[in-house]
Amino acid sequence: MTNLDHGKFTRVTTLFHSLLALDVFLLFFTGYAIMFNSELWWMVTLMGGATGVTALHRAAGLGLIALIVFWMVLMVISPTGRSNFREILPRKADVDAFLQDVQFMLGRTDERHPHARQFAGYEADEVPLLSYVGKGVVFIFAIELLLLTISGLLIWSKTGLMQYFATRTAAMAFVIFHGLLGVIMVMGVMFHIFEHGMHPAFYPVETKAFIPRSMIPESHDEDDDHEGTGIEALELAPSWHSVSTIFGSLVVVGIVSVLMGSIVREGYPVPRELVVSGDVTNLLLTIGINIGMFVLFVGIVLSMYGNVMRVRWEKEMQQRQREGETVADGGEPQTDD
Repeated sequence: MTNLDHGKFTRVTTLFHSLLALDVFLLFFTGYAIMFNSELWWMVTLMGGATGVTALHRAAGLGLIALIVFWMVLMVISPTGRSNFREILPRKADVDAFLQDVQFMLGRTDERHPHARQFAGYEADEVPLLSYVGKGVVFIFAIELLLLTISGLLIWSKTGLMQYFATRTAAMAFVIFHGLLGVIMVMGVMFHIFEHGMHPAFYPVETKAFIPRSMIPESHDEDDDHEGTGIEALELAPSWHSVSTIFGSLVVVGIVSVLMGSIVREGYPVPRELVVSGDVTNLLLTIGINIGMFVLFVGIVLSMYGNVMRVRWEKEMQQRQREGETVADGGEPQTDD
């Protein structure tokens, strides 16, 4: 084991992450089945037609509200929640790291900030697990989810919204805003899946997001004298290069297709004035949008795989504990054999 194996989140955070991911994936599948109902006709059919898809989307929306409320209450009432909230707040060191990394990209400094180099020469004790990049991801997702929730509630009843704002145009503006946010967020989620699923140090999934830090020993006896992050001790999976290249290509195709599809679709979620075309690229868009949904499906599979790894890890830890207690009592370790 290496420094890269150290736990990152608490048990509650890992479970919340899994539930939030499943709910958001369901929101994406149902939302894009509504939005691209021609390209994703098979998905609409599987979900019980237009009525079934709409009902599932709204149920997932209510689930998202419940998760957000639960997390906000937890942040207020629990000491761990308040501590985590303080940890996530941006600090001067985050600003310094961001500025140095920008200068690095512009060629005005020789190296990236140490906070961005945990996997390139710095140990876990020297580099925060939650750098400015991780904090930025959390804040961006949180703001997007909040705005999607508010706009989703506003457009729950389009007829009522039109009556409230007196004009159809004003009401449709909220629908467009909700759709645009969904497009932006799905692109970020696809990249997030690629980033954490295809990272050479974690491939095929970053288990730290699923196995709580309370179950991962922070020191390894055999590695006590080891210097460095331990990344040099890892072996790259033989399939990583091919799989990451193919999956990266699918992510790019999916992102571009969803973005182009939102423009080609006349008036929703992008206004008609920004329409590029509506006929020549239909076949390619259908393929591309389905590829995008496949990328999201891979995200669900990886999330389920991460939870399977957590269950297997729990069983292994319990087995080790039972064996340790048996030896301490002077008995023979019990095995399944």
